[in-house]
Amino acid sequence: MIPPEGAIIDWSAARRASYEITQSFRYEYPAPIRDLSHRLVVVPPERFGDQRRLRHRVSAGIDGVRLEDHQDRFGNLIVDAFAPRVSSAIEFLAEISVERCSTELNRLPAGWEQDAYLLEPTALTAADAAIDLAADELAESAAWGLDLADRINDWVYQSMTYKGGVTGVRTTASEALALGYGVCQDYAHIMLAVCRSAELPARYVSGHLVGQGGTHAWVEVVLPVHDGTGDAIAWAFDPTHASRGGLEYVTIAIGADYSDVAPTSGTYLSRVAGRLVTHKRVVLTDLEYAV
Repeated sequence: MIPPEGAIIDWSAARRASYEITQSFRYEYPAPIRDLSHRLVVVPPERFGDQRRLRHRVSAGIDGVRLEDHQDRFGNLIVDAFAPRVSSAIEFLAEISVERCSTELNRLPAGWEQDAYLLEPTALTAADAAIDLAADELAESAAWGLDLADRINDWVYQSMTYKGGVTGVRTTASEALALGYGVCQDYAHIMLAVCRSAELPARYVSGHLVGQGGTHAWVEVVLPVHDGTGDAIAWAFDPTHASRGGLEYVTIAIGADYSDVAPTSGTYLSRVAGRLVTHKRVVLTDLEYAV
């Protein structure tokens, strides 16, 4: 079933959803550039919990560009692009089809606890006195696990006001919290800092949220199952909306913080600066409700 445009969707009752995602990054230059080396993190892994990638295609729009795929240490699909010369513009286009099913949890196999990044602070998520204090107070008010994660999720939402243009990709969690303003990336970094200070394993997630214009960010808290297998479940939390992640979220990549999953980045040789124009479209192509 494809819901009519403008229809209100009850995501809590949805069982399966399919999406077509189109995302472009167009770089324009006032003069030719050379030795372009670019990194794209725009294609989701083949499988990620209940999410399955059905097809994908990445193109560069001009001749002479070499595209190479590889996986990083987090299992993300990285597309590297190399071009000896770009005369005036290059446009990277990603076309992706994915499906999600609510009946499956994002289960991580035994050995997940060896991923030290889940608890280690990074340059963007290092705790300061204010974050450590918040973590201590929240840990005293809720049991370790999902209860504490819910409490932290709500606390970040209440502590921040969404506002673009006041922070950047290098803004730390402590700086954003002190400002009291930021975007989804900042909310995620603050939640990661508090979780890790409270000894809750957590990771940064980059992806798309239906109805949102740009790339979205949220957090997964990784908790042991305690069923004798040593496995864990990665539970999605969105502090920007004080909610849990549902089928309306499409995961592209995970990491310790934003720097691991920046959708587009790279270098080139030239004395001129380029201009970036981006576009994204997420279309819901199928939806099934639980009977």
